[in-house]
Amino acid sequence: MQEQFEITGNFETENSSKYLIQLCKHFAHKIPATVEGDKGQINFDIGTAALTAHDTALTATLVAGNAEALARLQHIVDDHLKRFAFREDFAGMTWQN
Repeated sequence: MQEQFEITGNFETENSSKYLIQLCKHFAHKIPATVEGDKGQINFDIGTAALTAHDTALTATLVAGNAEALARLQHIVDDHLKRFAFREDFAGMTWQN
């Protein structure tokens, strides 16, 4: 069985649903991405991002097959949120293993 690497990020925002939908719709043009209610999933070739919109925060749980791929997923999620959440002066999610 292949080892899985996982990390969870949190972004405190009142606009979590908006950003969840933006992220999933953006990526759905090129890769599988779905939104169902307050949950979304993006299936990258290097791993997955499971998103959940809460009342005051957006949570992203990333899973990848190795540490390098996990770091790349973190960068992708943070980089795209920087574009979408520029009005909130977003610098990056708070990530925890």
